[in-house]
Amino acid sequence: MAHPILRATLLDAGKAKESGAVQESGKVAIFDGHNDAAQHLVEYREGGRDFLARSEDGHLDLPRAREGGMVGGLFAMYAKAEHPRQGDFTRTADGYEVRLAEPLDAAYARRTIDAQLSALEAMVARADGKIRRATTVDEIEAARRDAAFSIVLHLEGAEAIDADLDGLAQLYARGLRSLGLVWSRPNIFGHGVPFAYPRSPDTGPGLTDAGKALVRACNELGIMLDAAHLNERGFWDLAAISTAPIVATHACAHAVCPATRNLTDRQLDAVGASGGVVGFNFSVSEVRPDGHRDPGIPIETVVDHLSYLVERIGDDHVALGSDFDGALMPLPLRDASHLPNLIQALRTHGYDDATLRKIAFDNWMRVFRQSWR
Repeated sequence: MAHPILRATLLDAGKAKESGAVQESGKVAIFDGHNDAAQHLVEYREGGRDFLARSEDGHLDLPRAREGGMVGGLFAMYAKAEHPRQGDFTRTADGYEVRLAEPLDAAYARRTIDAQLSALEAMVARADGKIRRATTVDEIEAARRDAAFSIVLHLEGAEAIDADLDGLAQLYARGLRSLGLVWSRPNIFGHGVPFAYPRSPDTGPGLTDAGKALVRACNELGIMLDAAHLNERGFWDLAAISTAPIVATHACAHAVCPATRNLTDRQLDAVGASGGVVGFNFSVSEVRPDGHRDPGIPIETVVDHLSYLVERIGDDHVALGSDFDGALMPLPLRDASHLPNLIQALRTHGYDDATLRKIAFDNWMRVFRQSWR
C-alpha cells in the first residue's frame, strides 16, 4: 500500500510514453504477494468495483488476473486513516518527504478490517467456485488444478489487534495466514517507516514488548509475518525473534532506489539466510532509481531492479509482490493483464523456465509451507 499522496492517475496513453503491449505467449502461473483490491470491492464500499467483472479502473479483477496468468495472491486488509490529513507531502532538493501517518484508533481499525473481511467472504461466496479462500498450500495447488483463483488473507498493519492479542485467534479461524505488524505509521507493536527518498529505513525504535509477543504468537499459530513497511530496527527485532523465514511481501532494493520502504543489502542478506522471500514491489516510487512518480519507465528498468535482488540473495528468495490497487504502476505493468510483459522481459534477460517458476509461484509456496505450521 503506497501513501495516498504518492499515488497518481496513470497518464493517458496518447500523452504518456508507451512501453510495450501485452505479450500473448509464454504465460507463467503467478501467485502475487500483495494487492489492495479488498478496499475497492463493491461488497465493501458503495461505488466499488465488481471483482468478478473486467474493469478499466484500478489494476486487478478476476478477468484481468486470468489474462495475465495470475492464479492467486495475498489480499491485504488495511485500515486507512479515519480523518485524512492534508499537506503531508514535501518536495525536497533531491527527493520527497511525507509526514509520518498518525496512529489509528483501535476500535475504528477493528470495524474496518471486519468489514473488509466480510466483503471478501461475500465476494468469494458470490463467485460460485471461481474463487476460493486458501489456508494451506494444498488448497492453493488444488484450486490451480481446478482453474480456480486463490485468495490468501493478509492483514497490513496490526491495529485491529489489541496488546493482549485479543482477536488474533479469531482472525486466524476466519482464514488469516499473513500479517504485517505495521503499515507506514506507528502502532502498539512497532514503527513503520515514513515515505521518504532518499532516506535510510533506520527511522526509529524497534518492536515494542507487545510487538515481540505478537511475533511469537504468530509463529505459534502459523501466521506468516511480513516485514514490509517496518523500520530497520523493527526488522532486526523480528529477525532475532521469529522462528519462521523472514518475508517482505512487497519491497525492493535500497541500493537501487534509496527509499525508506526498500530493504538494505544487509536486510536482503538476512532474508536470504533465513530461507525467506522478498516479493518484488512494482510501485514506481520504489522501483525507479530516481524515486520519481513517473510511470513511463521501460520494462528493462523493472527487470534490472528485480535482477539486483536475484543476484544479491539468489533466485530461491525472490518472488512477486505487485502492490496492485495500492500504488502507481509502471506503464508496462499497468494492470494484472500485463504481467506477461514482465515474464517475457525476464526471459529475454536470460531467465530460464525453472527460475521463472520459482519467482512467479514456487518460492511463495515454499515459504508458506515453512510458515503455516
